[in-house]
Amino acid sequence: MPREMVQQVLPLALIRGEVVVNKPKDLFIPPDALEVILESFEGPLDLLLYLIRKQKFDILDMPIAPITTQYMQYIELMKEIKMELAAEYLVMAAILMEIKSRLLLPKQAVVDEDEDPRAELVRRLQEYEVIKSAAQQLDQIPRLERDFFQGNVELSEDFQAAVFQADVDLSELVSALQGVLKRTKALEHHHIEKESLSTRERMSSILAQLKCAAENSSAFVEFSALFTVAEGRQGVVVTFLAILELIKESLIECVQTTIFGQLRVRLPV
Repeated sequence: MPREMVQQVLPLALIRGEVVVNKPKDLFIPPDALEVILESFEGPLDLLLYLIRKQKFDILDMPIAPITTQYMQYIELMKEIKMELAAEYLVMAAILMEIKSRLLLPKQAVVDEDEDPRAELVRRLQEYEVIKSAAQQLDQIPRLERDFFQGNVELSEDFQAAVFQADVDLSELVSALQGVLKRTKALEHHHIEKESLSTRERMSSILAQLKCAAENSSAFVEFSALFTVAEGRQGVVVTFLAILELIKESLIECVQTTIFGQLRVRLPV
């Protein structure tokens, strides 16, 4: 025969390693120990909006009777717990009572031009819902001194930033070229006649620009400064080819002084 399943008695508590199954007869529970504190609201409109969303009512056609009943239940609870906070809630209760009484009045045969008694309250609820949603979105944005803190570090007097002169490969040159082409595209105009540009002439122009910079105690020239955006895409391509040809012939050097920094061009040292 199958054995009958017997559920074990769950322990009530574990005190000093001993299992307590039955509740002590002399156990005293304060009257307010199990008091349920309802969710606090920021005002009467916040409470109304909560009741409407909880019952899944349409805010444009909300039933006043059940909303008023639930609202008054919360007011009675507030009177018992925090009497000083019930003043503004009582004003809203009076407004709900007035709307309810106006809806109960018999409708006249002649069409009245008065608007829906709920219209003003609905407008206030809609405005409050928009402001509350915006406030919640702003609160989610990281805030200084709340979500993160700014650290201040003082550098020593003899601190010197490390300067790196790493060699530049072709991929980094192409990446820098894409940045120049992007700026060129923004300023590109329609040209009726195509201008012929010489790579050799551009090579001579770049060498002259670097020599002029060296004479003015500036060994480096920014990579992007060698390009003339007004010349359009064709001028950018010719300049880039001239730079590659000069690097190939070891007439110029292209270096990067900082990690992920700007590319710089100079004459060979």
